[in-house]
Amino acid sequence: MTTMNVSPPDELRSFVNSQVNLGNYGSTSEYVRDLIRRDQGRRQLRTALLEGARSSIAGPADAAYFASLRARAETNS
Repeated sequence: MTTMNVSPPDELRSFVNSQVNLGNYGSTSEYVRDLIRRDQGRRQLRTALLEGARSSIAGPADAAYFASLRARAETNS
């Protein structure tokens, strides 16, 4: 793993330090890694939503459709 140096302004540095001091994160590095992971997830979700919006309609979104989605999600988890 390579090191990456980040120099936030004092206000942001204080906020990050407060999150660590509150026990929400073990270190500032852990906090930054969490932010990056969340951003990745947000971008993946956005891409999936845009792909879905561009796709053709496969059928009605009724109770049976959502039940099948729940069943697929349960088998994939």
